[in-house]
Amino acid sequence: MINLFEYQNKAPFPDSFQDIEAFLDEIWKKREKSEFYLNGEEDRIESQRFIQFLHQSGEIKSNKYVGVIHYGAHKINLLPKIFFDSNKEYSSTQITQIQNHIIWWLSYCRKIKFPNYQSALGSQQSDFFEVLIYLFSKYTRELLSNSIYQQYEEVHEELTFIKGRLNATDYINQNLSTGRWHRLNCSYDSFVFDNKFNRIIKYVTTFLFNACTSQDNKKNLREILFILDEVSDERATAEQCASIKFNPMLENFDTVRDFCHLFLSNSISFDYKNDLKLFAFLLPMDYLFEDFIFGFIEKEVESITAKAQRSDVYLDHDKFFNLKPDLFIKSEFKSLIADTKYKIVYSNETDPKKGISQSDLYQMIAYAIRFEVDEIILFYPNTVNDIQANSTSFIIEDTLAGNRKIFIKAFKLPFLSLEVLNTGLDFSLDINTLFESTRAKLSEKILNIFEGERREDSNLGEDFGS
Repeated sequence: MINLFEYQNKAPFPDSFQDIEAFLDEIWKKREKSEFYLNGEEDRIESQRFIQFLHQSGEIKSNKYVGVIHYGAHKINLLPKIFFDSNKEYSSTQITQIQNHIIWWLSYCRKIKFPNYQSALGSQQSDFFEVLIYLFSKYTRELLSNSIYQQYEEVHEELTFIKGRLNATDYINQNLSTGRWHRLNCSYDSFVFDNKFNRIIKYVTTFLFNACTSQDNKKNLREILFILDEVSDERATAEQCASIKFNPMLENFDTVRDFCHLFLSNSISFDYKNDLKLFAFLLPMDYLFEDFIFGFIEKEVESITAKAQRSDVYLDHDKFFNLKPDLFIKSEFKSLIADTKYKIVYSNETDPKKGISQSDLYQMIAYAIRFEVDEIILFYPNTVNDIQANSTSFIIEDTLAGNRKIFIKAFKLPFLSLEVLNTGLDFSLDINTLFESTRAKLSEKILNIFEGERREDSNLGEDFGS
């Protein structure tokens, strides 16, 4: 097992890893079809940007993506840089807890739904691939045990009587002309158990059963296959999965569909025997941080309303340069723009800029001018080396607008928990219980930020502390 932190450490790779590079190139080319990858400047780059393959030194290095690559007996964990400590060697339990952080963050994201009850891992292996299988198999098994999904599908069948619609052309060409006039080609709607969605579930369950090693996972998957025994075996695609829609009464099946789409969405590769050869689940951390903050405020901080990006404002008159701040946040007292920055700041106590880049300030000034606001908030994550949720402010005077002051305030949020990181695994806890203390601290921090805004702190330009 190889553990790589974003842009940080390197690890040697064996010659057998050559197939991985080609596989990741293929995922990169198809990434615009997946909701997990952002479109932007990197769209013009053809070679993959998940992992750097340093062929001269025979090493690999992680870029900005986190997740797991599963290749035969090899596993590569791509971990967030905020957990990196050059003086520390993480145990398998701590790697598991880092992956639990990722699952907790994902539970607040809008692009994919994860079950709320989910256990920490359900497996004693620190393997994110097994984690995903566990979440899918446990949720799907429990759902199918209580409610079987059936839907109307059009059935084409030869009958001795007319049912539904007679396919006249087929009847003439295939039956009447061959003397089989008594067999009628009909099409009709039938409320069936052997439907497209259940066939997708069975297909995904089958290849996961052959790929996983956890006995708990195999047990859950075997029970799913038993329930779906009468469903036809048919190969499925991510496009078929994405096209399935449910009415609100069946919204519990949305999670199963999203998991199936996850496993099918350009992140798997099969060998000639149709066995799983490669699997990759890769997420850009800057996007994950932004989506987590949005979802967390929306679900956990009732007194604050968060709205997603606006895209109707441009920097220039000709509308070539679009401005998209991450969030519009509104409380009882005021509205302001907030932007998330997945960067390591406050790492050097002697740095008066606190590690906040000049380009970030330029971007915030552009937001202030074009959106006509005088206050903007920057959110940064805390790190394993600096757990305190610090904050600072900068004042910019716009001389073209009569020395109007623009206040840019930067806050470091409790995005990770040292308490969870250093806690032993307890498989009786679900994710929400495991991170209850972290959730409370983050909620309190966000509320304090807006309380501070309301009080119009008189010490602008100085550190607020935590």
